[in-house]
Amino acid sequence: MTGPALVLVGPPASGKTTVGTAVAAACGLPFRDTDRDVEAETGSSVSDLFVQQGEPHFRALEEQAVARAVAEHTGVLALGGGAVTSSATRALLVAHGRAGGTVVWLDIDVASAARRAGLSRDRPLLAVNPRAMLRTMLEQRAPLYAEVATQRVSTAGRAPEEVVAEVLAVLAPQVDR
Repeated sequence: MTGPALVLVGPPASGKTTVGTAVAAACGLPFRDTDRDVEAETGSSVSDLFVQQGEPHFRALEEQAVARAVAEHTGVLALGGGAVTSSATRALLVAHGRAGGTVVWLDIDVASAARRAGLSRDRPLLAVNPRAMLRTMLEQRAPLYAEVATQRVSTAGRAPEEVVAEVLAVLAPQVDR
């Protein structure tokens, strides 16, 4: 298998960065986040890109960043929460899973996600009425996360260490630690 040892998908505040960095450290692998890739490439924050260029522009940049990262990165890769809204990204992730890659959907409930996200300015889609937006997002995107995931791990009401341990157990057959 080529590509990332682990790809993490899931909604905002599901723990992709927290879990991803911990799993990468435990496995001695590099961590990469496609939102940070887009920010580095454009010199703008994700929030600023949404406000100044609009969501469709950001999603096009994100789709390109994911394609590059899946082709180049061999460690742990975290995708932005909306990356799965791209059919090209979903096809890429499904193919990665079929080729033996691990794609973990970090699932979360609305109450837990709302507590974690708070009123963060770094989450542009949650700026107005975060709880309602999270509920809608979770409902709309759940089938997309399910389509691409080879495993599903709940993060709701769980300590990061518990989630990391479960992801490491899922990943163990794939990575020689």
